[in-house]
Amino acid sequence: MEDSPRSGGMSSPEAKLGMRVEDLWDVQEPQLTPTEKLNACFESVPVSAFPPASSQGIIQNKSSTPFCCFFFFENPIWVSERIWRLLLCSSSVLVAAASAYTMLPLAIALMIEIKSDCSLAEAVQILTKHRILSAPVVDVEAPEDASWIDRYIGIVEFAGIVVWILYQSELASPRKNGGAPAAGFGTGGKEEAITAVAAAANGMNSPRRLKNLGFEPAEPTPGSFFEALTSSEFYKNTKVRDISGSFRWAPFLALQKSNSFLTMLLLLSNYKMKSVPVVDLGEGKIDNIVTQSAVIHMLAECVGLSWFERWGAKKMSELGLPTMKPDQVIKVNEDEPVLQAFKLMRKKGIGGIPVVESGGRKAVGNISIRDVQFLLTTPEIYREFRSITAKNFLVAVRKYLEQHNEASPMLSGMITCRRNQTVKEMILMLDSVKIQRVYVVDEDGNLEGVITLRDIISKLVHEPRGYFGDFFDGVLPMPQNSRV
Repeated sequence: MEDSPRSGGMSSPEAKLGMRVEDLWDVQEPQLTPTEKLNACFESVPVSAFPPASSQGIIQNKSSTPFCCFFFFENPIWVSERIWRLLLCSSSVLVAAASAYTMLPLAIALMIEIKSDCSLAEAVQILTKHRILSAPVVDVEAPEDASWIDRYIGIVEFAGIVVWILYQSELASPRKNGGAPAAGFGTGGKEEAITAVAAAANGMNSPRRLKNLGFEPAEPTPGSFFEALTSSEFYKNTKVRDISGSFRWAPFLALQKSNSFLTMLLLLSNYKMKSVPVVDLGEGKIDNIVTQSAVIHMLAECVGLSWFERWGAKKMSELGLPTMKPDQVIKVNEDEPVLQAFKLMRKKGIGGIPVVESGGRKAVGNISIRDVQFLLTTPEIYREFRSITAKNFLVAVRKYLEQHNEASPMLSGMITCRRNQTVKEMILMLDSVKIQRVYVVDEDGNLEGVITLRDIISKLVHEPRGYFGDFFDGVLPMPQNSRV
């Protein structure tokens, strides 16, 4: 067993939070089950206790569309105070307050605010640059004294951008052209691809249509399509507010700082939210964003604490994980169009999908929702492909990452596990590799299931009967002409 954070000298903020849970655990009624004890502990901790808030800063963006960035990286980076000061002096970062510690946490979770008049191209670049899945969208037309619910119009995320891409590809597909091969979907030539983009642009009259995606499999996409799309004025001039039909919330569900840790955990698990904004009602702004990844990192920092060790010693199979049978795993064959992978993710509400060899169950790779960025930020790498299949996509992106010496889970290959591994082992694996899911395989390497961050969190706590009551009533006011 690893050393407890209690004996580790200086503790991380997450470990300190774990020790707070430990103290609450020790005073719980003995007749309570372990799960009931954890529920009671997390109900007693306000969500405002979730780190971080110590190293807050604002990046000044010199482009025409400003955005706000708070340095709260999901992966804590500890630097000396001297280096920290040098970083501040050499950048345009404004720090709210200095820490008294010799070692300062650079940050823990990254939060970005994007203006509603930001172009879609700029939004993709911002999400990609800062390696985040989503960001709240600020209504530029909202008055300065607007409440948070009027200040934000939703959250733009890669999942929504996938919807937009799928819609453009469907508009240019044969199905949308009376069964005839659409321009750009025949030879894969650049001129035809440009014509296909024009057809898509002409069809994009109303963002309401974003939700009307067909159920048919995605059409093959030529290698030149995305290069033509991203170089078009249509793409460059499309604003974030123009794809509001794909927003996750309108505006979105947020917690107050006084809400409990248990409430936050249940939203991230039972209610399938990948991130939960925490708002400061007094300031009318988002104070923090808690992600599934951040919770898993917190749990990894609690190794050695009795409450964690007792729960973490359980095998995945004891907790009923994975939850699906082998034939229920949603997957895409390597020869299918890469857009089929993203379409399945959108339709099934999942964040990643395995790519399996044709005619088999062995996985050859994984495509996550954030990988859609490679279709928009590096479209030239598919130029030589007649069709962008899932296999071609993986080959092209891996080659690009290797050539540019960029770290990415896509270069790590398939991260797999077995059913008899413990919760603790899974948490440490997920946190160390910084991935959203692990695939369960048998002794022959065949897919048996998938375990996600949400699955792990859902086994930590349970939702008491009637817990939320009228919590959701009026929390999601739908704005006039809502397209969600």
